[in-house]
Amino acid sequence: MLILASQSPRRAELLRQIGLDFVCLPADIDETPLPGESPEDYVQRMATEKARAVHAGHRTDAVIGSDTTVVLHDRILGKPLDREDGIAMLRTLSGQTHRVLTGVALVHSSIEYALSENRVRFREIGEHEAGRYWDTGEPHDKAGGYAIQGLGAVFVEHIEGSYSGIMGLPLFETAKLLRGLALNLP
Repeated sequence: MLILASQSPRRAELLRQIGLDFVCLPADIDETPLPGESPEDYVQRMATEKARAVHAGHRTDAVIGSDTTVVLHDRILGKPLDREDGIAMLRTLSGQTHRVLTGVALVHSSIEYALSENRVRFREIGEHEAGRYWDTGEPHDKAGGYAIQGLGAVFVEHIEGSYSGIMGLPLFETAKLLRGLALNLP
């Protein structure tokens, strides 16, 4: 059996997009970055810890863990704490190019990992517009305070990299990790 260590509807939708059967079992771990931890190390640790936490109770199954973070000037922008924080994040990203890092880990008889690094350029975003976007409810639980697959797409001027990686589960890297598991990938 394949398990997705997430409750993210976006990640589940992406796995279904490539024809996989799986169950979702979210991992309950502390997602606080460690002091001095690089964004790349952070997403690797989070993806791996999520998969390992679920795998501990399902030793015969393959478990996928994933983590996404938005990075601006080497600063991790996690999920906004509240309206004020969400608006501040969008205003910080306004007119800037930021990185979106998504790590994906596969834990089964071994641990395998891949990183998707992407660049997203935002147009200028005004205070009022950022507040209106926050009030839609969409950005509340999203890294960097926006969802590229939703209304947040109106802020995106340019992307470089993997759209699915920006959404939260890079399909190219995930499929590559899963190839050895005989899951009948296309």
